[in-house]
Amino acid sequence: MNSASRPSGRRPDQMRNIRFTRNYTRYAEGSVLVEFGDTRVVCTATVSDQVPKFIKGKTQGWVTAEYGMLPRSTSERTIREAARGKQGGRTLEIQRLIGRSLRSAVNLKGIPGYAVTVDCDVIQADGGTRTASISGGFVALHEAVTQLANSHCIPFIPVRNFVAAVSVGIVNNIPVLDLDYEEDCQAHTDMNIVMNDADAFIEVQGTAEQQAFSRDEFASMLDLASLGVREVIRQQKLCLDK
Repeated sequence: MNSASRPSGRRPDQMRNIRFTRNYTRYAEGSVLVEFGDTRVVCTATVSDQVPKFIKGKTQGWVTAEYGMLPRSTSERTIREAARGKQGGRTLEIQRLIGRSLRSAVNLKGIPGYAVTVDCDVIQADGGTRTASISGGFVALHEAVTQLANSHCIPFIPVRNFVAAVSVGIVNNIPVLDLDYEEDCQAHTDMNIVMNDADAFIEVQGTAEQQAFSRDEFASMLDLASLGVREVIRQQKLCLDK
């Protein structure tokens, strides 16, 4: 597949433009606007000394996440889940994935007595909202625990690894990196992969939508994911170094 074969004109191994904008909101302990092409997510991290009941009495803290899409983040308005009275299954699945991914990034024993909630609000969706949320959520989380350390509430910054996520898939029988919405709709396989800066896997979610994928295709997608995550983490580090 050449660049003209993708709707965006990108090479199969090319990410969309990535941007992290720190301190995007005023009040949160950590905040960032993350952009993967036209997908945009506001991620905010809130620190509380009210830990969940199952953490009380333990010498550790907790990290959790919430995820939501604004009504006009898509081409047509969708009803707010609050108006329906409950979150949908997709929302619950995604926010649990974000929470698991972010907990892998920190030493929970390094934030005893504290809970960090990372809110990921999609303001514009063009594919890859969960991977953008994980990648931006990490930056917001890093800022929040760094603020705790700088305020001498904890003795050190408890970040174990940088964590990021990308999507990969098979479109027109070719493995491609970082699917936008148009590609996601026609992909034979759609996969979301979470990794850290040690090139280790945290979670792999993949489904053959139309036809099964081979072991070689799976290996190619993993290689693309590793390439993409390295680029996202490079951008995270540039953002946090500013």
